Amino acid sequence: MPSNKHRNRGNKINDDTMMPPNKQNTPSQDYEDDEIEEMQDTDFKKFMIRTFRSFQKQILELQKSLMDKIENLSRENEILRKSQNETQKLVEQESVIVKRNQNEMKSSIDQKTNTLESLKNRMGEAEERISDLEDRAQENIQSNQRKEDEIRNLKNIVGNLQDTIKKTNIRVLGVPEGMEREKGLEGLFSEILAENFPGLEKDRDILVQEAHRTPNKHDQKRSSPRHVVIKLTTVKHKEKILKCAREKRQITLRGSPIRLTADFSSETLQARREWRDIAQVLREKNCQPRILYPAKLSFVNEGEIKIFHSKQKLKDFVATHPALQKILKDVLHSETQKHGHQYERRERK
Repeated sequence: MPSNKHRNRGNKINDDTMMPPNKQNTPSQDYEDDEIEEMQDTDFKKFMIRTFRSFQKQILELQKSLMDKIENLSRENEILRKSQNETQKLVEQESVIVKRNQNEMKSSIDQKTNTLESLKNRMGEAEERISDLEDRAQENIQSNQRKEDEIRNLKNIVGNLQDTIKKTNIRVLGVPEGMEREKGLEGLFSEILAENFPGLEKDRDILVQEAHRTPNKHDQKRSSPRHVVIKLTTVKHKEKILKCAREKRQITLRGSPIRLTADFSSETLQARREWRDIAQVLREKNCQPRILYPAKLSFVNEGEIKIFHSKQKLKDFVATHPALQKILKDVLHSETQKHGHQYERRERK
């Protein structure tokens, strides 16, 4: 029996080491150990077998629990690994997309930079062309101005030549068509002198060099008769006749009124017409205006006779004389507007 007791104590020690911690060193356990010592071998074996099986069952359950945990951890690890792989793939894809976008953006920036540089170059070329065109336009304007000046000078020269040629001419207005059939135009002129200036008609030095109507061809639709141009031999005789005509004022031919004037070129006639409105205003202010040969304006201002060859000279003079400026302000302003409208019409054409 002592050997059994010793053996039982040894088994007890082994059982204590194999028991779970929560089942060791309890009063009930001590009690069971005392009982175990009193057990027979058969009962002890049975008890040991039950205990072993219980331990085995617990170990298996623990093992199963651990395996489940390991399996769960493995699954979680696999999930994490897959998630990590997917995340890495997404990161790689995003990196590729970002890199591609960066390359595209860089390419776009380079393209826009090149386009901007090209536009700058084109703008520079355009500015140079515009500058060249402006220079050419300015040259054309200056050239056109020179041409206009040359044309104006040529017209003046031609007008002066015509005026020189016509310097001895007298233009007769209002002579009915066909009246010259009996005596001719020279005879009609002699009749005009005899009817209006008896003293001049006897002057044997007044000779008619040529006489004709202008224009040469008669227009049946024209209501007024053509003018008669009388070419005398000297300017002195022409001026003498025109002076007498101005003094007599009313000139007639067979009782019908006619007019005697100097014969001028169309340019000179236009220049003389342009003085008419100004001369009329000056006449109303008793400034004694006269239109001198060929197209000069003469009038009395502050007791002095002033003569002007062009309206610009007159405007410059008027600008420094307030009293005269007040008199001619309206007529000069209307003349400026009229010439401005004429210039605009020429520009449109």
